Amino acid sequence: MIQSEFSRSAIKLVETTAPLGLLIAGLLAIVILGHLSGAQAWNIVLTEMLIRVVVVVGIYMFVGNSGVISFGHIGFMCIGAYGAAWATVSPEWKEVMLVGLPLFLQGREYPFIIASIGGATLAACVALILGCAIMRLSGIAASIASFAFMAIVHSVYSNWDSVTAGTSSIIGIPTVVDAWIALAFAALAICAVFLYQRTRSCLLLRCSRDDEIAAQSSAISIFRVRLVTFVGSAFVVGLGGALQAHFLGILTTNIFYLDLTFITLAMLVVGGMRSLSGAVVGVVVVTGIVTLLRAGEAGLPFAQWTMKLPLGSQQIGLAVTMALVLVFRPTGITRGRDLSLPFSLSQTVRSASSARARLGEVKTPSMSAMLANKSAGVRQMTDPSIAPHEPNGQE
Repeated sequence: MIQSEFSRSAIKLVETTAPLGLLIAGLLAIVILGHLSGAQAWNIVLTEMLIRVVVVVGIYMFVGNSGVISFGHIGFMCIGAYGAAWATVSPEWKEVMLVGLPLFLQGREYPFIIASIGGATLAACVALILGCAIMRLSGIAASIASFAFMAIVHSVYSNWDSVTAGTSSIIGIPTVVDAWIALAFAALAICAVFLYQRTRSCLLLRCSRDDEIAAQSSAISIFRVRLVTFVGSAFVVGLGGALQAHFLGILTTNIFYLDLTFITLAMLVVGGMRSLSGAVVGVVVVTGIVTLLRAGEAGLPFAQWTMKLPLGSQQIGLAVTMALVLVFRPTGITRGRDLSLPFSLSQTVRSASSARARLGEVKTPSMSAMLANKSAGVRQMTDPSIAPHEPNGQE
């Protein structure tokens, strides 16, 4: 009985965590294939894709569960990137170019992990302050307020010369992020958001997404559950910004503005904004389309000619992809569902158990029974006192 309960619990755990395993295994397979190709260009594309997985998963954490479209999360990515860069750039450069930094940042150089966590924490702290105002809004008002926040971040970071170098660039950032490190952080972000989806706070947030009035009637504090998710989402996106800074090795404010905002939201829409699998699948699909069109713009060899697509084909292709998805799959490629196993593991186990039970009912005669029957037959033939039974009562 105990073994049966343990088996059922193990099967349920496998079925519950199947989306998590499938997503991480899929990303791992893509990285391995890119590594086997041996091309440096593929390593760059894959690293950039995995960093965007972190960012889009962070955006999904809030947008997908709350139903509130946010245009300002790239602002948290900017804050996380600059916060991590302040900690890892050499003190000599900071003393000359970033004279407005506090002493604990200006005079020291921190490891990459500490810098990344610090940058993500800074983004979460800003989200806590901002969320106290924005999370009281709903619908288009909250979306416009988040867009205003992104514009404010861009303006401040573009003009704060003593801290961000203004429109100049922060250079000398250690380029320690490659495809494998980005994969590790992507897996960590996917696991964190996957576990958060199983919490009470996220379930209450989804209730407010589906029916805000009913959630308020049930005494759910919509402001509180939105704020908690907003802060956690900002932390994950800020972590993606730290990865971006240590992948590029150089930072300018123009990186974190409208282009990146729209392409990350396009990834979420294409994949399906109501599932974690949709966020990851959307990044992979859009990255593949953009990479193919980018190669077409550079020129693809065809027989004796070189075929080149017109400039701007990436944007046109992305727009066409979004239009087709919105027309034929309004809920995204994944239809708002998480990936699952192609078969029901519990049903398979039950079928196997039933088959074993049916086989057990068909009992094979033992050797002792066969010998006993044979001995009885021989005794009947040799013993004259045992008369055979006559039919119809005749003797």
